[in-house]
Amino acid sequence: MIIRKAKISDAPFIAPILLLAMEDIIYKFIKKEDYAAAKDFLQYFVERENNQYSYQNCFVAEENNEIIGAVNIYEGAAIEELRNPIIKYVRENYNPEFDPEFETKEGESYIDSLGVNPNYQGKGIGSKILKFLIEEYVHKNKQTLGLLVEEDNPLAKNLYLKIGFEIVGEKTLVGKKLEHLQIK
Repeated sequence: MIIRKAKISDAPFIAPILLLAMEDIIYKFIKKEDYAAAKDFLQYFVERENNQYSYQNCFVAEENNEIIGAVNIYEGAAIEELRNPIIKYVRENYNPEFDPEFETKEGESYIDSLGVNPNYQGKGIGSKILKFLIEEYVHKNKQTLGLLVEEDNPLAKNLYLKIGFEIVGEKTLVGKKLEHLQIK
C-alpha cells in the first residue's frame, strides 16, 4: 500500500470514501438524507481547487492501483477561506440560512475526515493513514494534528487515543456534539 497526495482524477473515488466519515454532516449541509445527492455534493468540491474538501487537501491510500482509503487535511488557520466557497454554494442551492461553526482554528493541521473503503475496513488501513500523517505533520514538520470524533463512535476514539491523540475539548458542528483530539 502507498499513501500519496491526491490528484483531481481521484475525485470520483475520494468522495464516497470520505462520505463514509461525514454522511450525517453533509446531509445537514444539503438539508436532506439522500446518499446520491450527498456524494455528488462532495465530489463537486473534491474536484475543485481552493476549498476545504478539494483534492488539493487530500491524501489517498492505494493498493494494486485501487484507492482504498482517503483523508482530507488542511491548515486550521485556513478554515474560513477554504469553507467560504462551500457556504456560498450551500446558501445558493440548499439552505440560505446555512452558517456552520468552524471546527478548527489556527495552531493545528486539521484532519477533517478519513475513510476506508468498506471492503478494506478492519485491516489497519485507517491506522496506517493516521501514522503517515503523524510522521509527516508532527514528527517531520513539528505541527499539531487535530481531529473531531463523535461521542458515539468509541471504536474510532479508542484508535485515536491508542496512537497518541489526547482529548483537548469539545466542539459542535451543525448541531452535532464532538470531542476534539490533538497530537503534538
